[in-house]
Amino acid sequence: MATAAATATKSAGQIARESFEAIFDRRDVDAVRAIWTEDSVDHFLALGIDARGPAQLAAFFEEFLAAIPDLEATIENLVEDDHHAVVQWRMKGTFDGAPFQGIEPTGAAIEMRGCDVFRFTDDGMLDHNTVYHDGAEFARQIGMLPKRDSAADKGMHAAFNAGQRLKRRLGR
Repeated sequence: MATAAATATKSAGQIARESFEAIFDRRDVDAVRAIWTEDSVDHFLALGIDARGPAQLAAFFEEFLAAIPDLEATIENLVEDDHHAVVQWRMKGTFDGAPFQGIEPTGAAIEMRGCDVFRFTDDGMLDHNTVYHDGAEFARQIGMLPKRDSAADKGMHAAFNAGQRLKRRLGR
């Protein structure tokens, strides 16, 4: 990544693409610090967390990369306007590195699809980014939840539904 002055001349899409390449292709989280301010925030909706400012943003990505050391990210589509870039992506790798968000590695292969919605300031700095992906599918892939449509998944649904029916009967 370049300095803040240099990013001001780049399109939102260029800045988003270069950020992805720095973090996921080169594993160079520090290169992206040039576009982060203390007010920059990434909303990781599936995880229920916000990373705010350079220290938290860097810590999140360093932890993620350490957890999935062979992570590969592919940009499938990128749409932009003056201040926004929407990046559809696919990531795959093996959760066999360090713990991630308090979860011990399982050695499981993961493949996720998702979308980042970036908003940049007039001078090319990250204002905020909202990250969308299927957290339940990630949990299934690493073994925290049963595989979709497996006997355990069907049993879990049946038990949940039975509990809801019982609550409704007792509530009447």
